[in-house]
Amino acid sequence: MRSLPDILEEYEFLEGDERYRLLIELGRELEPMPDALKTDATLVRGCSASVWVYPMAQDDGRLHFLADSNAAITKGIVALVVSAVQDRPAAEVAACDIAALLEPFDLKNQLSSNRTQGVPNMIALIRETAARYAAG
Repeated sequence: MRSLPDILEEYEFLEGDERYRLLIELGRELEPMPDALKTDATLVRGCSASVWVYPMAQDDGRLHFLADSNAAITKGIVALVVSAVQDRPAAEVAACDIAALLEPFDLKNQLSSNRTQGVPNMIALIRETAARYAAG
């Protein structure tokens, strides 16, 4: 998975439809999420499309996230969110201001509001999950 700074560097050179294409590409690059993990427990509430996020704790205390969506642009957005925290220690993820890291992408102005309405919920789910893992 690409790092958020690498994605931002590419994103800043693009405009309009090219940015949509980059998001769709990021979604395609997500590690496949087994259908068995797409359950009510991993479903992110409040998204216009279905979005699933599944955390896996690594032996070294880092969190690795699997994510998917049934909509291409939304899948790209969740890929962007996950790339901000992928494979970082749980305590770091829980404390991370993911929304601030995503600010330079200006998603609210790039995408329709129904595409971005679920982003705070994605972030909240990831941070709450990380806080639980960090607390042991």
